[in-house]
Amino acid sequence: MLQQRRTPEAEHTVSDYMQSSNDAFPSSQETLGYIVTDIIRAGETVSRKAICAKLLARLSDNQDPELEKQYHELIALLLGRE
Repeated sequence: MLQQRRTPEAEHTVSDYMQSSNDAFPSSQETLGYIVTDIIRAGETVSRKAICAKLLARLSDNQDPELEKQYHELIALLLGRE
């Protein structure tokens, strides 16, 4: 059986990638993924209404105009108002 071993170089590369990914703006798909994960972890049913409620909550807490735009676009997408 082949075992994978972590090397310091590989761990450094992965941590660099994760750090740069965290600094970047999340995509719409990532944002929806985070929201669905939050809903599931809360034990709620995933529905359009639940996703919209989470998006609206994030929208009200947001200060970034780019995120605000993304949240508006996702809400419009969920409501069929593109």
